[in-house]
Amino acid sequence: VYVGMRNWHPYLAETLERMGADGVTNAIGCILSAQQSEAGWERYKTNVADARQEVGAAAPAVTFTAGWSQHALFIEAVADLTTMALAEVPAGCRTATPLVFTAHSIPTAMPSIKTYISQIKTGAGLVAQRIGHGRWTIAYQSRSGPALVPWLEPDIGEVLKKLASNGASNVVVVPIGFVCDHVEVLYDLDTEAKRIAQRCGLNMVRAQTVNDHPVFIQMMADVVLKTMKEGSESARS
Repeated sequence: VYVGMRNWHPYLAETLERMGADGVTNAIGCILSAQQSEAGWERYKTNVADARQEVGAAAPAVTFTAGWSQHALFIEAVADLTTMALAEVPAGCRTATPLVFTAHSIPTAMPSIKTYISQIKTGAGLVAQRIGHGRWTIAYQSRSGPALVPWLEPDIGEVLKKLASNGASNVVVVPIGFVCDHVEVLYDLDTEAKRIAQRCGLNMVRAQTVNDHPVFIQMMADVVLKTMKEGSESARS
């Protein structure tokens, strides 16, 4: 197993160069973005292609797994973590507590945005259905760039304010668009969003990202094995 990064070491070219030196000629790429957007999916494929070109003939060929935003094991892992977060809310308030599923905001003009939005909504609905929770909504977070450029909304901060004004006293935030705890979760949610919630009188509980949840690890293995199987069948035919 090799890890390649777009924005930090080991950069994709460094990883592909190492793989070539290790004698690897074929590899399966697993993109760790649940929902498919140009920035979080297609751009990685382009970056890998550019890195392969940079490394040259020694770089292995890379076949990518299919998308997994609705994979049953991913939904199960997020549902489990959501249930754990709900357990931190007083028992008598849980049914009425809204779930807010968050994903990274992206510019509205970005290609494939409809697919991205659809996968977020479908995944959130599947999680809510699995745990039998009827009150949920979608919010976006971590936008950047010029203020005049339209990005996906509503922003998590505005959603929290609206929930509070509508009488909510508790909220569970579920970062379904992120697979690990990093600055856009640890700061944008645990610090900024929580500060807004506190100012509004909301008890905000943040569900953990899937990180190394064992069911998520099973899902990763499953999509890789399926890709290997499809490759073997294609080779035989």
